[in-house]
Amino acid sequence: MAGITGIGSGMDIDAIVGALVNAERAPKAAQLARLEKTTTTQISALGQLRGALSSFQTALKGLSDIGQFENRSAKSSNNTLLSVSAAKTAQAGSYSVKIESLASGSKTASRALEGSFITGSAGSLTVKLGADDAGIEVAIKAGASLSEVRDALNAGLKDSGISANLVTNPVDGKARLVMTSSNTGADKNVQISAGVGLESLEIGSVMLDKDAPDFADQSGVLESSANAVFSIDGLQLQSATNTITDAIPDVTFNLLAADTDKTVTVTVAQDRTGVTNNIKKFVEAYNSLIGTTNTLTGIIPVGDGKPPVTGGLVGDASVRNVLANMRSELTSPLGPDGVRMLTDLGITTQRDGTLKIDDAKLATALADNYDAVGVFFAGDEGLMKRLDKRVDSFAKSGGVLDQRVSGLQKTVSSIDEQRETLTRRVDQLQARLYSQFNAMDSLVAQLTTTSGWLSSALDNLPGVVRKDK
Repeated sequence: MAGITGIGSGMDIDAIVGALVNAERAPKAAQLARLEKTTTTQISALGQLRGALSSFQTALKGLSDIGQFENRSAKSSNNTLLSVSAAKTAQAGSYSVKIESLASGSKTASRALEGSFITGSAGSLTVKLGADDAGIEVAIKAGASLSEVRDALNAGLKDSGISANLVTNPVDGKARLVMTSSNTGADKNVQISAGVGLESLEIGSVMLDKDAPDFADQSGVLESSANAVFSIDGLQLQSATNTITDAIPDVTFNLLAADTDKTVTVTVAQDRTGVTNNIKKFVEAYNSLIGTTNTLTGIIPVGDGKPPVTGGLVGDASVRNVLANMRSELTSPLGPDGVRMLTDLGITTQRDGTLKIDDAKLATALADNYDAVGVFFAGDEGLMKRLDKRVDSFAKSGGVLDQRVSGLQKTVSSIDEQRETLTRRVDQLQARLYSQFNAMDSLVAQLTTTSGWLSSALDNLPGVVRKDK
């Protein structure tokens, strides 16, 4: 409001000015609101389309590398006994494997020592894995207790696969220093040779005889390290570890448990399962993209005279172009004999534009023309590379959709500018109207005052008789 108005004329100037200003502002404001809503809806829809295209490109990568078709699958008929893997260069084949025993580490013990034992002098203990090992030398201080000896050994043997512990007999309180090794293979029993003054901590290489009268005074092997013993196709073999990489070229066996009564069948073949899964991911991604475009360009009637619900890109040329480009590639024949089109793989287009897989036909194509399938999808001119090139021109940074969004964002910015311009124009109109109406109100007030004065003057003239008297 421009102060108190309408006193002179009795008119509701505020209401009149408000109505005139609103009549000027409302159509343009409504137009800008509609334009803003349409533009922001399109920006959001283009973002959804770009996201769907990016997801589709990700799915293309699973089939775009010819190396994916060189992978080998390795299967074990019993994964509780044996797991297996194969490199790309592994030869296809089937093998029968029996596991008689696993490779194991050793467990050795010193003779039984008094619980109050302490070392007489400083020295060192040399811990070896078998007689031929150079060993690891661990310094022991003078007057060290058994616990301190254990701790020194564990610190010195860190990351060697060897650990030290104490086992105490509750009856007499005597304890043995027990060495445990995770280093598997024959002739890898833990031994300890001691310097002067530490001889009681030595551990020898003989097996302990638990029934011998002098068992408490013996040091030696509780459990001996051993090789894994197994057979492949009836040929008995041994390994120092349970992970075997050199029995069959480019095939790795992981022995998990032994069972002489069970035979494990290992099959090395082309990784058809992996390729099948990637083909299905491609089809699913394409169908998801089609679903997104259908939603963005769809018109859904709601009945009862209400306007239909429309997608943000109804009639949009970008959607039509990207779909047309992809469908052109999907239907263009390419590749060696046997696999030239998706239909050769049992992949067909349905009425709604999505793809459908005939699993049996796909399996047959992979079995009969595996290499040709690889060329069709991942060759230098393969379907995946061609599709990716078509999609990338739309989805990449600076591509068609990015440019569209940039243009629409400029439109949103211009809407803000137009609103500011409208506000200034309306403010000027309001100020002008108030000025005009206030001037009119002031004039009416003056005329009313003059009229009242004249009436009073005339009434007071001599000889004038008022009718109401």
